Amino acid sequence: MLFCIVVIINSLIHKERIGFTMSEVFVPSKDKLYPEIYIDNFRDFLNSIHKYSSKTAFCFKDSKTKEITKITYKQYIDDIIGFSTKLLDLGLYGKRIAIISHNKYPWPVSYMAIQTGGMIGVPLDYQLPINEIELSLIRSNAEAVIFEEHFIDTFKKIRENGKTNIKYYICMDLEKEEDNILSFYKLVDDGKKLIANGNNDFSKIKIDPNKMSVLLFTSGTTGQSKIVMLSQKNICSNVSAMTTLIKMRDDDNVLSFLPLHHTFECTATFLYCNFTGCNICYADSIKQIPKNLLEYDISGVVCVPALLEIVYRQVNRTIKSKGLTIPFKILMCVSNFLRLFHIDIRRKAFKSIYDSLGHKLRLILYGAAAVDKKVIKFFENIGIAVIGGYGLTETSPVIACENDKYRNPGSVGFPLFCEEVKIDCPDQKGNGEILVKGPNVMLGYYENENATNEIFEDGWLHTGDIGRFDKKGFLHITGRVKDMIVLDNGKKIFPHEIETLLNNSDIITESFVYAKKENKNLKLGVKLVYSEDNESLIGKSKDEIFSLLSEEVKKVNNEIPKYKHIQYVTITTTPLIKTTTQKIKRFEEMKHIDE
Repeated sequence: MLFCIVVIINSLIHKERIGFTMSEVFVPSKDKLYPEIYIDNFRDFLNSIHKYSSKTAFCFKDSKTKEITKITYKQYIDDIIGFSTKLLDLGLYGKRIAIISHNKYPWPVSYMAIQTGGMIGVPLDYQLPINEIELSLIRSNAEAVIFEEHFIDTFKKIRENGKTNIKYYICMDLEKEEDNILSFYKLVDDGKKLIANGNNDFSKIKIDPNKMSVLLFTSGTTGQSKIVMLSQKNICSNVSAMTTLIKMRDDDNVLSFLPLHHTFECTATFLYCNFTGCNICYADSIKQIPKNLLEYDISGVVCVPALLEIVYRQVNRTIKSKGLTIPFKILMCVSNFLRLFHIDIRRKAFKSIYDSLGHKLRLILYGAAAVDKKVIKFFENIGIAVIGGYGLTETSPVIACENDKYRNPGSVGFPLFCEEVKIDCPDQKGNGEILVKGPNVMLGYYENENATNEIFEDGWLHTGDIGRFDKKGFLHITGRVKDMIVLDNGKKIFPHEIETLLNNSDIITESFVYAKKENKNLKLGVKLVYSEDNESLIGKSKDEIFSLLSEEVKKVNNEIPKYKHIQYVTITTTPLIKTTTQKIKRFEEMKHIDE
C-alpha cells in the first residue's frame, strides 16, 4: 500500500489586524507561536546544527549490504566542509554547480557545500531526458555537475557533444576517479586532508545572503520551464518562519521520498527538518514506503495530496472489504466523544492501522494542492495530525501554512508572519488572485526580464492561484488562473474542484477535467483513469467499465451546479502525465485530448 505523509503548519488567531487589502485577516498571536530561530544564510544554518553533533542526521540503506547506515550531524558537517573546501580548491567559487540524483546522502552534502562555499546550486529533475538535462546545463551555465552512477553514460554522451561548459563531472558512487569522472567521496576526503594541512579557504568565504545562490527550474506544467533565482535570504527566511509554526523534535524520524530537487521537499523536509535536528530517513522507493515507515520508526512524512488521498482510499477499501465499515464508524464516534473529556484512545483503538503505517507516525505535512476535508478528518480522527501548506517555487516555497496547534481542514493555514498576502480583485465570494510580498519572494526569473515583469506588480508577486480568506483568517485555495475555465456565460470553473470529487470514487484512480468547444460553446469533458486490478472491475468488459465510470460522473454531476456538469467522458488505464510532485501537466494532457 502506497503511503506518504507529512507535517507542516497552522496558527492561533490574534486580534491584531494587518493590512490585507481586500479582507479582514488575523495573524497568529505571538504568544502562541514558537520562538523564532532566525537565520539569513547557510553559514548560520551550519553553525546552528552543531548542537546536534552526536545525534543521527541521516539514515539510509547501504547500496551493497542493504544494511541501515546512520550518519551523525558531526559526520555530516565535516563532510560538508571537506567537500566545499575541495570544490573551492578546484576553482569553483562563485560558479554554478548542478546536482542530479535520487534522494541519497551525497545530495544534501553537495547542496550545503555549494551554499556555504559561496557557489550557486542548480538542482535538476532526475526524470529529465538527456536532451533536457543537456539544455538545463547550457541554460544555467553550469561548470560542474554532481550525479549518481545511474547517469554516468548520460554525462559521457553530454561530454562528447561538447555543448556545455562543464569542467568537472563528479559521481556520487565511484570509489575512485574513472574516465575523467571524479569520485564524490574521494573529493570529500581530499578536502579534509587540505584542511588538516592548514587550508582555511572555507572559513575565509563571506556570504552575501542577498545574492543569487540557487537556480531552480519550474515544473513547466503549462509550457516551457522558467528558471527561478533564489538567494540564501529567500530560503533561510522561509525556514526561520516555519520554526514559529510547527514544533519538530530532535528525536523525530522523518521519511524523505519526494524528489529533493523540488523546492517543497528541499525546504520542508531536508532543510527544515535538518535545521531542527531531526533524523532524515531516505525511502528505498515509493513501493517500499510501508516497510520503511516501520523499520525507521517514522514519526513524520512530507507528501503531496495525490499520495495522501491514495492511502485514504486504500485504507477505506480494506475496511470495507473486511466488512468493518459499521464497527469502524462506531469506534470512531466513541473515540471522538471521549476526546471531548480529554480521553484519547486513538492509538489503541486504531492500532491495526498504525501497525501498517508505522508505530510512531504522528504528523503528515502536505502541499502542492488542496486535500478533501474528509481525508484530513479521517487521519485526524485516527490520531495523525495532517498539516497543510501552500507555496510556489518563486516563494522559496512556503507562503502559508497551518500551525500545529490550530488548524482548519480544507484551508492552507495562515500567511507566514514575515510576509504580506492579499487577494486581488475579489469576487462576491471573496475569491481572487493571491498576491504575496516578503523576504521569501524570488529575485526574478533568470535571463527572462519579460517574464519577471509580468509576474511582479508594484513589488507584489502574482501567484496565479485563486483563493480567499475566511472570517478567521485562514487562506483557502480555490483554483489556478491558468487552469480556470471561463464559460461563454462568464461562469468560472476550476478543474481541481471537480477532480477531487471524482477521485473519491473507489473505481476512479485519477481524473483530468477540461473544456471542449462544440458548436461554438464550451462544454466540460473528463478523462478518467482506472486500474485493471481494481477488484470491482476485474472480469468486466471495457463497455461495462465505461458504464460504471459514467455512473460515477453522474453522481458527481448531481452534487454540483448544472453549469459545472461533465458532458464528455473518456476512459483509460494510462496514468496522466505528471510532474515529479504528481501535479497534472495540463498543457501536455490537452495535446492528447482528441487522440
